[in-house]
Amino acid sequence: MTLYCWAAPRRLDLPVPEERLFTVTEDTQVLAHCYWQPDRRAHPTLIALHGLEGSSTAHYMRGIAHKAHRAGFNVALLNQRNCGGTEHLGPGLYHSGLTDDAAFAIRTFTSEGLHRIVVAGYSLGGNLALKLAGEHTPAELPSLKAVCAVSPVLELEQCVRALERRSNCIYHWNFVRNLKARMRRKERCWPGRFALDALDRVRTVREFDAVYTAPHFGFGSAEEYYHRAAAMRVVDRIQIPALVITAADDPFVPLDAFRDPALSGNPNIRLIVTEHGGHCGFLGAASGDGDDGYWAERRVVEFAQQFA
Repeated sequence: MTLYCWAAPRRLDLPVPEERLFTVTEDTQVLAHCYWQPDRRAHPTLIALHGLEGSSTAHYMRGIAHKAHRAGFNVALLNQRNCGGTEHLGPGLYHSGLTDDAAFAIRTFTSEGLHRIVVAGYSLGGNLALKLAGEHTPAELPSLKAVCAVSPVLELEQCVRALERRSNCIYHWNFVRNLKARMRRKERCWPGRFALDALDRVRTVREFDAVYTAPHFGFGSAEEYYHRAAAMRVVDRIQIPALVITAADDPFVPLDAFRDPALSGNPNIRLIVTEHGGHCGFLGAASGDGDDGYWAERRVVEFAQQFA
């Protein structure tokens, strides 16, 4: 299901988005594609976060935008730094626990009169959504009413280890290829910023993180990065409603982390574990009337409607 959903074409009736740049640091901007309701202040807002090497144009991002916008939400599809063709917008990289940009977008929207915000993340973005909610109290982000995480990589070390299995070689190869291609694009935009002499020797996500991600962000090793960037460190502190959806057959997100009392013991977290669904798949039979069979997207919108 994971491979099928990655490759299957989707016809989605979305309006032309507004491009929005957020200046998150003095030298860095991130790009969002926004779909507004006619009177945006009268409607809730959903901010969607993509996965590793995804973008605002990923099929699941456009899918949740389609359903949420039809349900009356403003929707902002937020690119991670460098993603969606934005390598030129800042000299740095992004990582799996960098919640600063999502928090910045929430505060900016709040200042513009949008006070009912839900964040929904997929895979890496799901980790970000949960980590964001665990790092901030409701008093610190009062407009953030709920978060949703689909196939979140809650415990990064476990997920990277699973990705390294031979059965996941197609996914792993694709991630590594895309990460290396991004670094080469980064070099064209910011010559000499990163030492690329080791890039050709990188064969795994772990090696990429050890050579580039971890040192760039001040982590002592890839393993330290995985530990500190994982939402599992803070899920017990989540004080707002949170929806977590995962599948038992996810090829590289093991169920072990979801059994941890830090998550399962938090009454604010609603956990749904399905037998099938793959990684960010969850495709069933379409039932008509706008239902295209993408089950998790419907659950996210329904949950968001309850709290925003």
